[in-house]
Amino acid sequence: MDLQLSGKRALVTGSTSGIGFAIAQSLAAEGAEVIINGRGRAGVAAALERLEQAVPGAKLRGVAADLGAATGCEQFVKACPDADILVNNMGIFDPKPFEEIPDEEWFHFFETNVMSGVRLTRHYLPAMKQRNWGRVVFISSESGICPPAEMVHYGMSKSAQLSVARGIAETCVGSGVTVNSVLPGPTRTEGVATFFARLAEEQGVSVEEAERAFFANARPTSIIKRLIDPAEVAAMVTYVCSPLSSATHGAALRVEGGVVRSMV
Repeated sequence: MDLQLSGKRALVTGSTSGIGFAIAQSLAAEGAEVIINGRGRAGVAAALERLEQAVPGAKLRGVAADLGAATGCEQFVKACPDADILVNNMGIFDPKPFEEIPDEEWFHFFETNVMSGVRLTRHYLPAMKQRNWGRVVFISSESGICPPAEMVHYGMSKSAQLSVARGIAETCVGSGVTVNSVLPGPTRTEGVATFFARLAEEQGVSVEEAERAFFANARPTSIIKRLIDPAEVAAMVTYVCSPLSSATHGAALRVEGGVVRSMV
């Protein structure tokens, strides 16, 4: 299927690895010009090299900027002042007992996971509205619907993203601009792999056993009972970024393996 993305410029934040990298690769494969982002120049350069190998001839650029701060967002938009597609993917997570999360971590999670997308969308949205076409996608999480006990501050930030995305969508009434959220479930990213390796070591079991125990105890409602591949999330995001998805607007689209036990 031709997703009609040739000639579109797409910005994908936090895209040097994991879900963000998979999204960047999928968009590039569909013919979009893709700008990737990471905090450090070395990481951005390495990701660009991997993308060039994965999608020969793709139009790619990289911008190193820490979007967890207002100054980093300002740096990013100066380097890339305009876009047709904005994927707010950048985010952090850290399992920690609620009683041990200090105020500064709550603010850090909100600043990084929520305000990065707010600041960038605030910049790029006016031009999208003026052109009467654009796509904004927030990468939230099933944790935004089912806040996890093991990282309440993360769940809070993902719930906030859902509210922000729907609210922004309401400002685009009657235009060709759509704003949506995509909600991945537990996904096999580098960060998650590190988490399970640490968990397995603490429990004295194999990584495979740690994963099985996670789905049995922490995510028992999962239907697929496995970690999601980043490419599976990227497929949904790429469709939502395409002109073919013009009737999907203000939606929270789940790619979470059935963890959320609701029909809608």
